[in-house]
Amino acid sequence: MKTNLLKSVALFAMVITMISFTANPIKKKTLDTKQSKIEWEGEKLTGSHEGTIMFKEGYLNMDGDKITGGEFIVDMSSIIATDLEGEYKQKLEGHLKSDDFFGTANHPTAKLVIKNAIKKGNDYGVIADLTIKGITKPVTFDLDMNADTATTELTIDRTEYDVKYGSGSLFDNLGDNVIYDDFELDITLKF
Repeated sequence: MKTNLLKSVALFAMVITMISFTANPIKKKTLDTKQSKIEWEGEKLTGSHEGTIMFKEGYLNMDGDKITGGEFIVDMSSIIATDLEGEYKQKLEGHLKSDDFFGTANHPTAKLVIKNAIKKGNDYGVIADLTIKGITKPVTFDLDMNADTATTELTIDRTEYDVKYGSGSLFDNLGDNVIYDDFELDITLKF
């Protein structure tokens, strides 16, 4: 009798556990790549440039209304300058795609993988791995999540990803050709 009671309790606990895991399954929120965007700004001693980069694909893992992970692939060959026109626009875009900067022929994508997201109101504190030019480094940022839109701002030190061209911290005697190491990303994700 005692053995049957223990078996019944164990079976009941197992059924409750299975129900709790299937009641709130992890769901993927797929990125709308046409509506999502990355706006970038890079500064140099004599001014700045700005533009956009498009997403190739991405998703958030959701447990109910909480982010539990995610992965985003960026199409680095889509990088454009929005502050220039004509010949200068083409030259800058070509230079950004060259090995001096992002080397898109050998590294056509960049990737962000969310490792942990801690909810703080509508915001999340996010710990992620960012891969650019095959180099992966941890990054942290706040992500604002409202319904089917998430936004964040990131500052990236390009030299950590072997993007060294014109870096005043790595090269001497650049004069007014210095390009600052940090670049700014303003990211809007639509789902």
